[in-house]
Amino acid sequence: MTHLFAYGTLMCEDIMQEVSGCLPEHRRAVLKGYVRRRVKGQVYPGLLQRGADRVDGVLYLNVPAPAWERLDRFEGEMYGRRTVSIEMNSGGRLTAETYIVRAEYVDNLEEVEWDFSEFLSSGKSKFRAGYVGFHSITGED
Repeated sequence: MTHLFAYGTLMCEDIMQEVSGCLPEHRRAVLKGYVRRRVKGQVYPGLLQRGADRVDGVLYLNVPAPAWERLDRFEGEMYGRRTVSIEMNSGGRLTAETYIVRAEYVDNLEEVEWDFSEFLSSGKSKFRAGYVGFHSITGED
């Protein structure tokens, strides 16, 4: 089984469970060499490889195979899955998959850091109501 590093909406346990159909064991982790940016006009982020920056997120352990098809569909064409090395907050490193913005969509990102606490306070309800990828998985109208 493969691990998932989540850095945006999937950091929310309820969204992860609805999207993937499961809620694997998880812990806080860090991805170095990347930046998390707001997607223009949206409440969710995109990830880009960039120098010495770092992104805090959640590492979901041993995500079962059926969940990956749902996750890929949820992320859509703007994101591609990439294998990365994650640093655990408790120490040590693990290999995981994460979703990176594809090169042809980089212009959709702002030069502003995406803020998880802002998402929780004002963006999550907008996301649940309006993100097409979420509706394709959950079947909500």
